[in-house]
Amino acid sequence: MACRKHSTITEFVLSGLSNDPHIETLLFVLGQGIYLLTIRGNLMMMLIRADSRLHTPMYFFLSNLSFLDLCLSSVTVPKLLNYLLSEKKTISVEGCLTQVFIVFITPGTEACLLSVMAYDRYAAICHPLLYGQVMSSQLCVRLVLASWGLACLSSVVIVLLALTLDFCEAQTIHHYTCELPSLFPLSCSDISINVDILICSILLHGLGTFLPIFFSYNRIVSTILSISSTSGRTKAFSTCSSHLIGVPLFFGSGVIHYLMPMSGSSLDLLLFLQYSAVTPLLNPLIYSLKNKEVKAAVRRTSWEISLSCDKDMVTKTVFFCISSLVPTFSHT
Repeated sequence: MACRKHSTITEFVLSGLSNDPHIETLLFVLGQGIYLLTIRGNLMMMLIRADSRLHTPMYFFLSNLSFLDLCLSSVTVPKLLNYLLSEKKTISVEGCLTQVFIVFITPGTEACLLSVMAYDRYAAICHPLLYGQVMSSQLCVRLVLASWGLACLSSVVIVLLALTLDFCEAQTIHHYTCELPSLFPLSCSDISINVDILICSILLHGLGTFLPIFFSYNRIVSTILSISSTSGRTKAFSTCSSHLIGVPLFFGSGVIHYLMPMSGSSLDLLLFLQYSAVTPLLNPLIYSLKNKEVKAAVRRTSWEISLSCDKDMVTKTVFFCISSLVPTFSHT
């Protein structure tokens, strides 16, 4: 079979979801609504970090989690919306590889960050008197940077290996976005190394981050059950209930999606949609639903923004979003 190096190919054709115009219109309206709500929810979760009452490690990690969800959703959903409206459903090679990189680095960092958040809850519940010393601002910054660094290193290796692939005449990606498993069927090169690296990356970011979460919550549950008062157990459990909901939501769809044998199948597309669009939408709701501090901060921040509707509003909003990623802790 004749092959061409991917450097001579200018674009790929995306072929995913439905080709029915009526269904595409419905999906566009639904996807646009999901994306707008995702932006609003995650921006608000980042903005509330400007509230001095929320200068704690938990909310520092939560603002970084919202930033990651915003990045993942912004690199996949807009392209899907464009795909639904365009007759020519294509993506450039550069855009495709950029998507591959971001689709790997954001979930990889989020998996590490969820593990870090589990350790934070472990320190808060199992060692409350030492919590301020254990979760120092320096350690929190290092944990977040390590999460980004590990995911970035893995993503760079994966993309560099993808650059060495030769692609056959077929250029149709059976997906609505670019992912490495979707590119494998188009290659006429030996992809065994790429597959091995992909599996190692999944195990590292999947199993390697889930095990610390599992062991942390084993200790947390044991500590909570040892509390004599019912109110004390309820209060301790409420501090980690949101994280317990978010972890299976993220790991369940993400790991199953990457371990599926057939990329581009209907179930695979639905899992990726849930993993890249629905989960970033739900996370702000999950982490604020039973959190009175977050609800109060959202109300205060919304009121302050509404009073700041002037020409400097955009500048202020961007400043608050950036400042939300900077650790400013006040341990109590």
